[in-house]
Amino acid sequence: MLVLVGGAGAAAIAFRLSSNMQSVDIDSALGGDRPPAAADGAMNILLLGSDSRAGDGASRSGEPARSDTAMVLHVYRGRQKAALVSIPRDTLVTRPACTTPSGTTDRGGARQMFNASYSVGGPACAVSTVERLSGLRMDHYVELDFTGFKKIIDTLGGVTLTTTKPIKDAASGLDLTAGTHTLNGTQSLGLVRTRKSVGDGGDLGRIQLQQAFVKALLTQVSGSGLLRSPTRLLTLADTATKSMTTDSALGNPAALVRLASTLKGLASSGLQALTLPVGPDAQDPNRVVPLATESRQVWEALRDDQPVPRSATERSMGDKGTAGSLVTP
Repeated sequence: MLVLVGGAGAAAIAFRLSSNMQSVDIDSALGGDRPPAAADGAMNILLLGSDSRAGDGASRSGEPARSDTAMVLHVYRGRQKAALVSIPRDTLVTRPACTTPSGTTDRGGARQMFNASYSVGGPACAVSTVERLSGLRMDHYVELDFTGFKKIIDTLGGVTLTTTKPIKDAASGLDLTAGTHTLNGTQSLGLVRTRKSVGDGGDLGRIQLQQAFVKALLTQVSGSGLLRSPTRLLTLADTATKSMTTDSALGNPAALVRLASTLKGLASSGLQALTLPVGPDAQDPNRVVPLATESRQVWEALRDDQPVPRSATERSMGDKGTAGSLVTP
């Protein structure tokens, strides 16, 4: 992209995008006690949506931001296929010790809420928790807040999808009739945050909507010619870099362009979307816990750069229900 605009213009654009970006040196924060790198040609990225509204001038009554959505994207060797594993925010996990923003150490421990990791220790703690849970090294980290998500969707011109039934959710503000819609940023955020009116009213039904939305987004981006248009790509890059936090290896425009180029062949038909296999917690009906055997199947398959077997999700609460069928690309 920068080559196409040439010379001084490229330098100016690079400076502009660089000044937009925020990054975190996760490698330095976590040190050497981490899983080994992915198999040759494969890549693991932790995608995190935070409920921070910092870019919108809003706050949550002084509370620290939380990880509202977490997905591990495993891109297979060859870059034509990927697996997307959603981790329910109410999952109870063993959280490793993490450094807090004030510089103290939180000792973590068993039966900790997964989404509290980000609140306790920011991106580094979130990555460390996922690596401890999965045994996979996260090669990259990409975080997007609510405001950034809405702006990116609006920059793309919205996302077109079809709802098979009406979806109305007072909590998220979403109100859609059955049929085909082009959702703007606000509506898209409402969709991926809707849970009260779908499935069992909890996080698992909402995750299914999120996965359906990601597939619709991939279908639209791959068919829109966006990645072949330097002008549109630059506009999107400007919006995105103002809205995201990445690991330091992605903390410059050239690295983001290389990543986008690497992933340009990925389409929704090549995406296997699933939820971390979970079951009800015996002590708290509002929490879930990973199913030991099935979760191990998921992470071992990805560690070996293989598709996740169907047997891994057959007993999981996360991939039951019909919320995902409410939305189609």
